[in-house]
Amino acid sequence: MESQIIIYSSINCGYCEMAKKLLDEKKINYQEINLYEEPDKREEMLNKSNGKRTVPQIFYGNIHIGGYEDLKMLELSGKLEKMING
Repeated sequence: MESQIIIYSSINCGYCEMAKKLLDEKKINYQEINLYEEPDKREEMLNKSNGKRTVPQIFYGNIHIGGYEDLKMLELSGKLEKMING
């Protein structure tokens, strides 16, 4: 099943790498949008995140998860799997 997780990231971003590693370890598919490679997507990220400028910004469908620490909290609480698997 195709995942609806989108990660807005950039280069040299430790938190971006940790978020991707967490999702990879959980075998959760995601789409990465690298703002360094696609700077025109920054405005899209800002609109979706209510102006949050830091990366990563992580979304599940229309739900704004937040950054790496928010993703990690969801994972630790067991809510990430429930969100992904319904």
